[in-house]
Amino acid sequence: MAHVRTYRTNVRIGNWNEDLRLQEDAMKEYLEKKEKGELAAQKVDFLKHNILRPVNLAVTKDGGLHFGDVVMLVNMGGENRECSALSINTDINSVTKIPSPGIQAPCGISAGRGIQPCTRTAFIITSVDGSPEGSTLNFEQSFALKTTSGFARGLYLTSDLQNFQKCAKKSRLQEVNLTDDGSFLSWWKVVHFDPQERLEHEGQPVLANVKVLIVHCKTNQSLAVLGDQVLWTTYGKEYEVTAHTFLDSHKAEQDNNHWILCTSDPAGEGRVLLNHPQSAAKDMELTQENTGI
Repeated sequence: MAHVRTYRTNVRIGNWNEDLRLQEDAMKEYLEKKEKGELAAQKVDFLKHNILRPVNLAVTKDGGLHFGDVVMLVNMGGENRECSALSINTDINSVTKIPSPGIQAPCGISAGRGIQPCTRTAFIITSVDGSPEGSTLNFEQSFALKTTSGFARGLYLTSDLQNFQKCAKKSRLQEVNLTDDGSFLSWWKVVHFDPQERLEHEGQPVLANVKVLIVHCKTNQSLAVLGDQVLWTTYGKEYEVTAHTFLDSHKAEQDNNHWILCTSDPAGEGRVLLNHPQSAAKDMELTQENTGI
């Protein structure tokens, strides 16, 4: 009996039974989450499938912008940043499926490099002064920017005075986000980008697909993209968006504050007019002829 081997290489040692049960429980939990669509990869796919769904932008026939138009706000970029569009910045933790799939408020905002009209980048020009839908938007006229209904929940682009507890995460400037409250904090106005021409353009119709300033009515700060403040989001490298007016030595706003409210090309089957400068130039010529400029 002294020469009988009592140990072999396949003998289980330690808490082998407990480890086996834990593996079985982990596999069972994984399969349950997979069946319910609660895996992280499934949540990301669900989010991108809904928020990157294509949206048809408004088509302008007279070259101007109107209440009810679906537009995309684009900044053409600058020295340290690429062309980017104002975008909903949400992750899987901000998505709810009850009572219907959608994002939760408040929700962040950023400037994404994907210049494609979709649920994430589409905003509706909404009246706040009783102007009927379809009427022309004028310079210095108050309005609201609202996300589309459905998955985007129809949230309002909102800002307020900065303080120690409420400010942009990286730059510490005035925060801009999306909320479900259509109060005075969500009122904006369009201002001509050239300070020397603002007075003569006040009250005139705002043309689509041209550079303008988007100014917050309460704080009088302009919507801005910060190329030196990079955000790494679910959608890749993006830029922080804040409400702050950047002035150059001539007291004129810098390109951080320049925005283009993009519409669809009437001759392009839903293509963004921004991507077709020849069509945009032709549309501008027709608009100037019609208005007698």
